[in-house]
Amino acid sequence: MTTPVWDPAQYLRFADERTRPLRDLLARVPALPNHDDPVVLDIGCGPGNSTAVLRERWPHARLTGLDSSAEMLAAARADGEPTADYLLADARHYDPAPAAPDLIVSNATLQWIDGHLGLVGRWAAALCPGGAVALQVPGNFDAPSHTLLAELRRSPRWQDALGDGAVRAGVHPPGRYLDALAAADCLPDVWETTYLTLLPGSDPVLDWVKGSALRPVLSVLTDPARRAAFLAEYGALLREAYPAGPHGTVFPFRRIFAVGVRR
Repeated sequence: MTTPVWDPAQYLRFADERTRPLRDLLARVPALPNHDDPVVLDIGCGPGNSTAVLRERWPHARLTGLDSSAEMLAAARADGEPTADYLLADARHYDPAPAAPDLIVSNATLQWIDGHLGLVGRWAAALCPGGAVALQVPGNFDAPSHTLLAELRRSPRWQDALGDGAVRAGVHPPGRYLDALAAADCLPDVWETTYLTLLPGSDPVLDWVKGSALRPVLSVLTDPARRAAFLAEYGALLREAYPAGPHGTVFPFRRIFAVGVRR
């Protein structure tokens, strides 16, 4: 999978819409074992918007945000949650066990990591007794925003430059997350939701995916003319797939959620 170069400003253009699933996820997290000063890890914290929500929920937590993007961490330190600690690290190799956290949160991160079900089990095993792991990932890889992107990448014009490396879906059906948490001796709570997000502007879906699914493509297409040509072609496909209505463009935004409480 191509490693995307992240643009915090682009990602945060829809900060409220991207943060809403996290708030819904955290609403299902029960009381933490060390409720006065819990150890909370935000794995894949991005520009700190998720870390700020965690601070709202647990004001006295020993809170650490972890991300593999130095650009995202710089934004988190400047504009996210300044009282948290931040760590530049790869979630695939990070070991949370020494901290015995009360809560590990992963907000829209695991879709970028192959084999991430193994991480879910490893994180759950690192929790203190009664602690929780909470994650949410996109469940819209079969939506036009993703399928059109995959088809365009494989088209004759773009195949050589872009290939197939980042077109596969990076998530599992909800039941696989339930099984992974149950196998890790956790009480699982798994569900899914589709948000009908009303986006403004002339190319709102293109603007949305520029901050997420389109990042691997933009990381490869460094030539301005080639990048503009690709965006024009993809934008036209998105406008046809998501026509503007009288109040804006409706963008269905399906998410998969899982909370596991260690027994």
